[in-house]
Amino acid sequence: MKLSMSASKLVQPRVNLGLNLETIFRRKDKVVFVMGATGTGKSRLAIDLATHFPAEIVNSDKMQVYKGLDILTNKVTVEECRGVPHHLLGIVDPISNFTSMDFQHHASLAVESILAEGRLPIIAGGSNSYIEALVNDDPEFQLRYECCFLWVDVSLRVLHSFVSERVDKMVKAGLVDEAEQMFDPMADYSRGIRRAIGVPELDQYFRAGSILDANIRARMLDTAISKIKENTCTLASRQFHKIRRLYNQRDWRMHRIDATEVFLKRGDEADETWERLVAGPSTMIVDKFLFEKNRVPTILPSTASSSVPVAAVAAASR
Repeated sequence: MKLSMSASKLVQPRVNLGLNLETIFRRKDKVVFVMGATGTGKSRLAIDLATHFPAEIVNSDKMQVYKGLDILTNKVTVEECRGVPHHLLGIVDPISNFTSMDFQHHASLAVESILAEGRLPIIAGGSNSYIEALVNDDPEFQLRYECCFLWVDVSLRVLHSFVSERVDKMVKAGLVDEAEQMFDPMADYSRGIRRAIGVPELDQYFRAGSILDANIRARMLDTAISKIKENTCTLASRQFHKIRRLYNQRDWRMHRIDATEVFLKRGDEADETWERLVAGPSTMIVDKFLFEKNRVPTILPSTASSSVPVAAVAAASR
């Protein structure tokens, strides 16, 4: 059975204020966002939710939107997707520039297509500039959709340790060989997928390919990997502080899910903790969001944002 995301439209008044009155007076469709710093488990949570509700995922990671470098950009694998359709994942030419405006346009189309199938759109990724462009800068999106935001939060000290370990796993999985295939000594590292952490850091190592001394090359590679870890931790910190500002300042319907304890566990214990502190509470939040009565939409675009206070779920403290 398909899940209906909106109620019937109201009768359009016979007035013309230069606005799309059908959009203004309709009941709002619902969209879920999964946010968080790199490495916090956003993709995992989005897929967990999409296997519980009839849903599809729209990628909002500005590097994962490009084709290629699947290991380096940490794209979800086919197995990890568990059959859940993903949109805007690995679709853009790697040398082009996919801007926030491009995301705003294509994500809106993806959301429309998902809702047309009677399914829930879940927008997941770490590029907060993309999400802000869609939620704050698109008046039609504000008028048409009611949003629920899940923030997967992890203590930065714990997260930095985890992302460093993840870089080591990515190197073992073939990150260096993958990046070398993309290497071009004339490349512009300010465009497209070459902006991704891991590509510029390996530049000097690849340029030194003619050096025969294995020890020198090994030291250069170690330096590059250390820089990848450092820059990834810096990115995680920036993302954390940006989301916290949004959480404190924006009138968004944002729920904080503390996943720190999960990252202190291993194996089955970590999976159980994830279900208890992250997946379970998030499912309940989304369930309540989907099946509660829609709030009455406002009329003027300038006041179209939510008026419900920000809510928090400090799951790990329970």
